[in-house]
Amino acid sequence: MMDRIKRLVFISKRDLLFAVLPALALGVLALVAMYHFVDPAPPTRLVMSTGEAQSDYQGFGERYQQILKRDGVTLELRTSAGAVENLQRLKDTNAGVDVAFVQDGLHTDQEGGELVSLGSMYYEPLWVFYRSEQDLTRLDQLAGKRVSIGREGGGTRRIALQLLHLSGVTERNTQLLALRSIDGAKALADGEVDAAFFIGMPETDFIEESLHHSDLKLMNLMHAEAYTRRLPFLHALKLPRGAVDIVSDMPPDDTRLVGLTSTLIVRDELHPALKYLLLKAAKEVHGAPDLFADKNQFPSDKDADFPLAEEATRFYKSGPPLLQRYLPFWAASFADRMLVVLVPLIAFLIPLTRVIPAIYSWRIRSRIYRWYGELKFLETQVQADTSGAKRIEHLAKLDWIEDRVNDVRLPLAFSNHMYVLREHIDLVRRRLTRLQESDPSG
Repeated sequence: MMDRIKRLVFISKRDLLFAVLPALALGVLALVAMYHFVDPAPPTRLVMSTGEAQSDYQGFGERYQQILKRDGVTLELRTSAGAVENLQRLKDTNAGVDVAFVQDGLHTDQEGGELVSLGSMYYEPLWVFYRSEQDLTRLDQLAGKRVSIGREGGGTRRIALQLLHLSGVTERNTQLLALRSIDGAKALADGEVDAAFFIGMPETDFIEESLHHSDLKLMNLMHAEAYTRRLPFLHALKLPRGAVDIVSDMPPDDTRLVGLTSTLIVRDELHPALKYLLLKAAKEVHGAPDLFADKNQFPSDKDADFPLAEEATRFYKSGPPLLQRYLPFWAASFADRMLVVLVPLIAFLIPLTRVIPAIYSWRIRSRIYRWYGELKFLETQVQADTSGAKRIEHLAKLDWIEDRVNDVRLPLAFSNHMYVLREHIDLVRRRLTRLQESDPSG
């Protein structure tokens, strides 16, 4: 008895397996097909082009590096001459650079459409320090002097040349020196140059030293507003009196400066999850107030030199994606990718849940239907020939069908089909018996 029960259970499981396997195979094929349309897992390594050693770009890059490390992403930093070289590296697909700081106003052509912005990160004030007994307030007063404007490939040199040319100061009437910012600061402190242009935060070492140097003065730009009208990417900034050092009343007066914004530029094909991760890091790094910006004023979509990435648009509108708010980066990224696959997969599998029972039922019923075919064939033979010899042959065939039907094993839920088949077998037998009784000679 136990052997028969085990056999029934085995047959039922086998039938169920044969019913499920086709649906499972279709599901796997659908999963594989949909996976090809899903973004791959985000890489765990990024390359950022920063700036000179001890520059703001390098310092901010190191902070990004620490933040991304918490989420298992390695950020490789590559020093450069500055914003100009950073942009050149981003445009060069062979440079291997994914993200870089670039000054607003630097991108003046329509090339590089593969680059997008993650937004403006902070104000970069332009500092003009000089040596003079006289207070200078206009850039044209630097004509004929020795002026350090930053090295080739740097953003400081680019903006310095634009402002000086607007003020009538050129290489023909002034000695413009291509010195690194840190070298220009030293040369100015040592009296080897008369003035120097710097771009950076006031906390930058060489800028802070220049602010506190007793022989150096910071130019209060009389034409700050005028420069912003001629160069729209510039911003008029004000350094309040005493903002650098209240005790020593530095600067002694409100000082007018110009500045631009630093933008974080990435290649458009960078994985969306990494764009969001960089935006979260930017919020942490640049969200604090400083001498020129209020709290949470940055990062923002302040400038439009490059098209804003779709991820940045959503980030500034509603913050980071829901999953990244509550899950670690790797878990949020995995869940986000799986949702893209699972939602359509579930929609695909729901109809299969209706097909599987139908396949299973058909497979079980097919064992019964086979013998209905045999029985129907026998009944046709009976109608064609009712001679005595044939009736005996027909009865023998019927007994053979009944024996085979008795060996069929069906799940309990389908037992009624077996009993109905046996009734039909008995119906044919009764018919043959009546024919036998009505013709005893046969």
